[in-house]
Amino acid sequence: MHNITMLGTGLIGMFYTMALHQYTPHRVGVVYSRRTERAEAFAKDWGIPRSTTSMEDAINDPSTDVVVIGLPNNLHEQAVALAVQAGKTILCTKPLGRTAEEAKRMLEMVEAAGVFGGYLEDLAYTPKTLKALKSVQNGALGKILWARSRETHPGPHSDWFWDKEQSGGGAIVDMGCHCIEIARNFIGKDVRPVEVMCWADTQVHPIEAEDSAVGLVKYSSGAIGQFEVSWTFRGGMDLRDEVSGTEGTIWLNHWLRTGFDMFTAVGEGGYVAEKAESATGWLFPVGDEVGALGYVEMFRDMFAAIDGGRAPLETFYDGYVVNAIMDAAYRSAQSRQWEPVLLDVWRGETEAESGEAFREFDAEHWLIKEERMPDGRLKRMLKVKASGQVKQVVMD
Repeated sequence: MHNITMLGTGLIGMFYTMALHQYTPHRVGVVYSRRTERAEAFAKDWGIPRSTTSMEDAINDPSTDVVVIGLPNNLHEQAVALAVQAGKTILCTKPLGRTAEEAKRMLEMVEAAGVFGGYLEDLAYTPKTLKALKSVQNGALGKILWARSRETHPGPHSDWFWDKEQSGGGAIVDMGCHCIEIARNFIGKDVRPVEVMCWADTQVHPIEAEDSAVGLVKYSSGAIGQFEVSWTFRGGMDLRDEVSGTEGTIWLNHWLRTGFDMFTAVGEGGYVAEKAESATGWLFPVGDEVGALGYVEMFRDMFAAIDGGRAPLETFYDGYVVNAIMDAAYRSAQSRQWEPVLLDVWRGETEAESGEAFREFDAEHWLIKEERMPDGRLKRMLKVKASGQVKQVVMD
């Protein structure tokens, strides 16, 4: 069993502690918060032996061997540096850094010290995602052409998210990191992200950062990763993914319309679900939030990797790549052009794959499409290789 220093007592710290205490044998032994009253209340609520307002003391506590970072983005690098000095295993929430430069420094710190660095990207670990990913890896969809990931809700729950200096950005850095990494998993982490086209704007909120964005990430295989993020969506939290390949398609809905719909005129009588805007009318409760959001499988993988001496599915390197893609998205939103993904460190495939996925019909023809007509006839659209002529062949 591992004993954990939990840095942060906000929503993410609460979800992490809930998942650890309810679904694993590992326990939080020390909790850090910047406010004494919050640290003490959190420790009491979750049966944690010790609380403190000193990050350094929390990390250096001799009773713990793992540091979980659930802090505002601007504090990640400081926490990683202190944990590296203490020689402890480090699990850091998303995004790893505010920029790729910041993330790279953290990556270099953990690797130079030889300590374990796990990237807590929970939405890459949802049960639906893991099962879908296995199908993709088994070839069920053929070559992946397009992966779309959407996360939208009415806005984050803590003040620091809305401060660009502390967070590093708006909806892109908050939620785009989820969507980008989900697409990377489906397209293949060995496939290099090449360039990004992104629109981002502040549509509703009086803040310096973007509250809505849509981006396209082009990969060397020809695949496209699409992310849609917004802090302006009304009606709760919308988490959806779609994956298309040459041989199939997957649709995933993680939060709304998942089979638990309830109408109440008088109110549910308590908490409904994360980012739920109302307690009356049509509601969409979630049976097991920490399970549905991937926290349980995420921590299982992290601790299995720690104990097994292997890398987890999500590493500090993955966090660095995601930050580099988000940097390109921000540059594109300003330039209104495709912007290259600048990776000082690339550990995937070095050869660019062909973006083509043509299907040969015979030695003289490419098959464009095959379709059964209402009258039962089979129609094929063919392209003559030599001339480029497109023709149709109908079979009774």
